Amino acid sequence: MSAFPYRTLMVQGTTSDAGKSTVVAALCRLLRNRGVRVAPFKPQNMALNSAVTRDGGEIGRAQALQAIGAGIEPHTDMNPVLLKPSSDVGAQVIIHGQVRADMNARDYHQYKPVAMGAVLESHARLLAQYETVIVEGAGSPAEINLRDRDIANMGFAEAVDCPVILVADIDRGGVFAHLVGTLSCLSQSERDRVIGFVINRFRGDIKLLEPGLDWLEAQTGKPVLAVLPYLHGLFLDAEDAVQAAQSNKGAFRVVVPSLPRMSNHTDFDALRAHPDVDLRFVRQGEAIPGADLIVLPGSKNTRGDLAWLQAQGWPAHIARHLRYGGKVIGICGGFQMLGHTVADPHGVEGAPGVAEGLGLLAIETELTREKRLVRVEGVCAFEEEPGAGKVDGYEIHMGVSRGPALERRAFTINGRAEGTVSADGQILGTYLHGLFDHPDACTGLLRWAGLQSDHVVDTAQLRDASLDRIAQTVEGLVDKLVALRG
Repeated sequence: MSAFPYRTLMVQGTTSDAGKSTVVAALCRLLRNRGVRVAPFKPQNMALNSAVTRDGGEIGRAQALQAIGAGIEPHTDMNPVLLKPSSDVGAQVIIHGQVRADMNARDYHQYKPVAMGAVLESHARLLAQYETVIVEGAGSPAEINLRDRDIANMGFAEAVDCPVILVADIDRGGVFAHLVGTLSCLSQSERDRVIGFVINRFRGDIKLLEPGLDWLEAQTGKPVLAVLPYLHGLFLDAEDAVQAAQSNKGAFRVVVPSLPRMSNHTDFDALRAHPDVDLRFVRQGEAIPGADLIVLPGSKNTRGDLAWLQAQGWPAHIARHLRYGGKVIGICGGFQMLGHTVADPHGVEGAPGVAEGLGLLAIETELTREKRLVRVEGVCAFEEEPGAGKVDGYEIHMGVSRGPALERRAFTINGRAEGTVSADGQILGTYLHGLFDHPDACTGLLRWAGLQSDHVVDTAQLRDASLDRIAQTVEGLVDKLVALRG
């Protein structure tokens, strides 16, 4: 029998960003360390940070992180429904790793019974392979307007009849109101399946918190299973929101426009961790600071974000930056923006049409209905020594770029040319996400951009160390969960 007596356990939160993703990742790492064959699962995720799996699909970045915590390969069954917002009212709907359709909120609400079928299929497959499945909810179960046809929180928990632990973030304030208020919004059967609370991100004297914990348990009749500490310096992939506007460390300045539909900003995690780099995200209305390197990130709506970029005055700033010898990198959608035109004849991202690009690279891009999803390995072609600088990355894009600029490759991937470096050596464009993740590539790219540094950032090592740190914090939580089952 497994050392953990739950076949399926669900972690829900009182709010978005309460710490659900981190608690699931911690539980997966700790259970793996205790010899339990465990898998993460999130029925429905809405995020623009995604990962490509070995089976050629796309899942939320948080589930890929949790799979690493569990010591297993990420798979599309771990996140069967992924919603990637393309506007305030519409999203690309991805089922079992593949694009199914673009839908507005009302259409997706009607589609949810079909999506629930995919969710239950994936959950059943995971149960057949693993001893325990740790499930992450989405947002909050107290969102009354979303209870009908819910597949993300209590709707799923009721369907598979699993227990739930409820996580709240004390650092926000109002933690007791969050927990009691969430319970009051649930039906009786939903309240009954909540087996206890986890209070997250606590800092201070636990003795001062204890009267509140006693009150909470008396008020609700449910135990506080754990009070988890606020941990500084964690290196964990963000599910969606940009974690920090800037890193404020080194003298080498990297500036990234914070596009409205920016995707996979985890591309910059290695730069955020580099001690010689000062990474800044520039939001709407903010002054654009001077920089050594400007990076145009990926986008879920290239033409829309290109228009935003132009409205914010970035083209003139980038032109001035290049005149003074600065470097520019464009990643995926940012790469497409660097060309002469971005055409969308099929209306993939909105109304069909053609948008004028920044005109900095001799390429033209046409958006396509088919999405390219592939994990890749190769070498940096821009290094002084051919074949130097390994790169690991992945492609997630709906578009094909053509033009004479592509004759000057940036990378060699499985023997083929990928991306481009401009003739003057100041601009690099690529479809590769995660291009800074491998230490060799990160060092090579920063050296190309002008930074000479002896520091090496290994994102895999930093991530693994952080998973071990958070796993230590949930030792007591797991012990109490086991005790509840007697």
